[in-house]
Amino acid sequence: MAAMSNSARVHEGKPAVITGASRSIGAAIARNLPAKGSQVAIVYLTEWSDKQAAELAAELSVAHGVHVFPVRANLTTADGVQAIVEARKKNVPASSHKSGRFQIDILVHGAGLFHAMPLEACTLEDFQRVYAIDVWGPINLTQAVKPYLPTDRVGSKVGLQYLTLYGGSKGALEAMTRTWARELTETATVNCINPGSTLTDMFLNVPAAAKGANAQFNPLVPLCPVGEWDTKEQRKFGEMYGGRVAYPEEIAGVVGMICSPESGWMTGCLVSANGGQWMSG
Repeated sequence: MAAMSNSARVHEGKPAVITGASRSIGAAIARNLPAKGSQVAIVYLTEWSDKQAAELAAELSVAHGVHVFPVRANLTTADGVQAIVEARKKNVPASSHKSGRFQIDILVHGAGLFHAMPLEACTLEDFQRVYAIDVWGPINLTQAVKPYLPTDRVGSKVGLQYLTLYGGSKGALEAMTRTWARELTETATVNCINPGSTLTDMFLNVPAAAKGANAQFNPLVPLCPVGEWDTKEQRKFGEMYGGRVAYPEEIAGVVGMICSPESGWMTGCLVSANGGQWMSG
């Protein structure tokens, strides 16, 4: 893929941190921002993703002429978030930023632990694991990067069966978005997205009963009809569950829009990217 023209590189030179970026929606966002000139830290959790993250970083660096690099770190620990900050400092010196100071222009909380079980099967251990990653992780990392944010001005709505913990964690993140939009008003815009079901390995591997529960909404989703242009995998899914779901690239495009200068007057918002499954007013 050739690098985009300069006129389209609205994030030229801007350092970004994307968590959960070695695969799925996070990886799609990691592909979107470097194409607009951003220098991205691809953050991921496990050794299992080392090769995948390194290959993605190398591919994007060459394709777009920006520095993209992987960072393996645990967002739930102090050492983990500090490792992300230090890696970001090492790979983009303060002197290279137009502000003349070390800065993180874009922070995307893409990491998440999916959990799909009926209410009676949820345990305290499940709750602690899901909320540690999905809720405490974003809090912990945002605390760590807050001193480096700009100084010049960055599934919970539809009640689905089996998603007591996962949906609840996303509702918490939405509430934190509104709080941070006020607390960080001098340094950043803060928004979140409601992506709905997306064709990722995580979604494809959830129990069939959970996918079936989600499929009850498909007849009401305006953009769910399967088209001739859809992939074979997407068409197969649509036949089984009455409609298509999103591609990761479609979600990444909305994130790229939110991070663009044209969205600078928007903060504290939940932006729906779910084909119309839930329409915000």
